[in-house]
Amino acid sequence: MTRRPSRTVRVLAVVLTAGALLATASCSDGADEETRTAGVSASATPGESRAAAPAARSTTTPSGDLTEAGARAALITEADIEDDWTRADRAEDWRDSLLVGRVDVDDLLTGETDAADCQRLLDGLYSEDLLGKPSGASALTGFTQSDSRLLYQVAAYDRGSLEDSLNWLGKLPDKCDRFTATGSGGDERTVQVVEDSLPDEGDARQGLRVTVTGTAGGAPATLTLDVGVVRVGSDAITVTAGGLDGGEKESVDAAVRQGTERLKDVLAGRTPAASPTA
Repeated sequence: MTRRPSRTVRVLAVVLTAGALLATASCSDGADEETRTAGVSASATPGESRAAAPAARSTTTPSGDLTEAGARAALITEADIEDDWTRADRAEDWRDSLLVGRVDVDDLLTGETDAADCQRLLDGLYSEDLLGKPSGASALTGFTQSDSRLLYQVAAYDRGSLEDSLNWLGKLPDKCDRFTATGSGGDERTVQVVEDSLPDEGDARQGLRVTVTGTAGGAPATLTLDVGVVRVGSDAITVTAGGLDGGEKESVDAAVRQGTERLKDVLAGRTPAASPTA
């Protein structure tokens, strides 16, 4: 993967507060949620560190369940995704106000049924629980690169619920396709959901590209997020990356490849390699 030059922060510096990029809480939060963020700003970039995710001595329980230490050991590092990504502190606080909106029921083919699924997508992207709440151990890390963010999560889930979530994700390109969401201030956002391919990793996988076009800080803005989810047994990795300058497909693919191998190593009781194997 070639390194890309940094891009100039444009409209983002006006729009952002302390956290930025990814996921959706309930739109009933209203104007308070609207002010949280959209994209990335130089002044809002979280503290950064080049430290790699720590390895763990005991990564699974005797029953083979993922432990908190194991989840942390399975997190990717900058070396796994290359380019100019830098690990950032407090990635769990990132939020993007462009993802806050109430889905227009009349804008969808089957009305309320599809609207609920599309709303769940926006809410899940904003609140960083796209697959629902983990049932066991979980760990999360984030990276910044110019105007983009990459959020990476490893977590244990109930097996049935995890499979249901993957099936739900797979139906979103047809159910949601293109729809309108309205923010608390009355501004409309156009959302498009398309299926995207992922490397053939894990037991099951689903890729999406979500594009949200609206306004941020009074200026036109388009947020593009590439999403990758991979199931390994009852555990999963979730990657979401992009920003106001476009998606990060190559980095998501790299995170999926290297992250799946790291999780497999952890589940097998091995310490993941310090650098990528491919």
